[in-house]
Amino acid sequence: MATADSRWRGGLRLWHSDGVIAPSRTVSRRDFLRRSGAGFGALCLDALVAREARATPRAIDPLNPMAARALDLAPTAKSVIFLFQVGGPSPVDTFDYKPELQKLDGKPVPESIRKAVEATRHANVFHGCKEELMASPYAFKQHGESGLWVSELFPHVAKHADDLCVIHSLQAESNNHAPASYQLHTGEIRPGKASLGSWVTYGLGSANENLPGYVLLFDAGPLGGAANYSNGFLPAAFQGTRLRDTGTPVLDLVPPPEFADGQRASLDLIRDLNLRHRERHPGFDPLDARIAAYELSYRMQSEALDVGDLDSEPASLRRAYGLEHEDARTVKYARKCLLARRLVERGVRFVQLYDMPDKDGWDAHAKLTDNHNPRARWTDQPVGALLGDLKQRGLLDETLVVWASEFGRTPMMQGDNGRQHNAAGFTVWLAGGGVKAGARIGATDAIGLMAVEQPHPFKDLHATLLQAIGLRHEALEFEVNGRKERLTGVAGSAGVIPGVLG
Repeated sequence: MATADSRWRGGLRLWHSDGVIAPSRTVSRRDFLRRSGAGFGALCLDALVAREARATPRAIDPLNPMAARALDLAPTAKSVIFLFQVGGPSPVDTFDYKPELQKLDGKPVPESIRKAVEATRHANVFHGCKEELMASPYAFKQHGESGLWVSELFPHVAKHADDLCVIHSLQAESNNHAPASYQLHTGEIRPGKASLGSWVTYGLGSANENLPGYVLLFDAGPLGGAANYSNGFLPAAFQGTRLRDTGTPVLDLVPPPEFADGQRASLDLIRDLNLRHRERHPGFDPLDARIAAYELSYRMQSEALDVGDLDSEPASLRRAYGLEHEDARTVKYARKCLLARRLVERGVRFVQLYDMPDKDGWDAHAKLTDNHNPRARWTDQPVGALLGDLKQRGLLDETLVVWASEFGRTPMMQGDNGRQHNAAGFTVWLAGGGVKAGARIGATDAIGLMAVEQPHPFKDLHATLLQAIGLRHEALEFEVNGRKERLTGVAGSAGVIPGVLG
């Protein structure tokens, strides 16, 4: 019978047909393959070894998982601020101006466009829609030297038109909120995978070991819940840390005064006990993460309190962000945007903001203006101020700002002047972090229904973001049950979006 000794451990043991280990020496896999199959096996092995050499797994210290790591490429960005617009804002009402749609108001989708869409996997985009197009109720103007068309919903963001790189041709695989949201965050429409922020911190570590590398800022959170921002199969140390924009950033971060003096001694004892337990259970990720989390929490007590002190900012800057706005929801989002700037300023790698203060998000199935008007008001001024603040401080060059959602909305009407989900073609924009400012990438058709020029899946966007921060997307991998998982999926199936990085 074979024993545990029969498993490969850097070499290959020879066996007789009766199952007894041969007395001959242990030979390497390479030597065995060179002697068999006329050497063709060795050729394959050489290719595999070369590939593995290019994709060496990250060496992670489990007790100091956020230690900075070597980069694969010269980065154009050090940090990412990801502004996720929950629910699907309408591109044809925000950043994808379509004069033809205005002309065809109330008319059916042109037959040529309908047939083109029905021939793709996005044919279900017509389900639930009326047989008539709906013109945008918003006025569009061109802004900046780039002449970027922006609707009246975003007057503050429009001031930064020449800093934006707008991609008009993203596509998702699902027309439902949670699966499409999972795909944007993790690369898969199914829950359980690692999020973009977790991949970034796994690949890079952190520039500030006194703060989390991956921070989440939200009130209600995204549709689909925590699976959007989970660490998935990656070690627990790379999960996102939620910070509050008011009060103490982390609940229970500061001990009661009567326990403060003995806190360090208590933590040292807990660490010692955990390390003893770890010696008996090596490779147990949750225990490693627990040890690291205790130490991070202790180090955060001073720096996290400082980073959350928004009152220390000049009054003029607080007003610019909207912290004194009459609308309480604008104030809430403004605080998150200002906190995001303070976090990246201190070396946090990835900050994820969700703009959803309620259950609806931008999900305007009816009464588009009733939905989009307040959401634009809550977010436009804070985002515009964030871009201006980063630029004024010289941080925009090294901070990649992403504005995106899980999908867009149809140019056809749904219900009472609403719009249906649309995964066939929609808009995201990026700013700073080495992107080509003022560029417009890809295009949808004449009515904004489907991407027809440079259509790109989310994994191409992921590949582009990873390259910007210095990581080769095909080299960023983690083995799970014998399978190498990547944010961008199977090797060779994703690529950096041409024209985005300058």
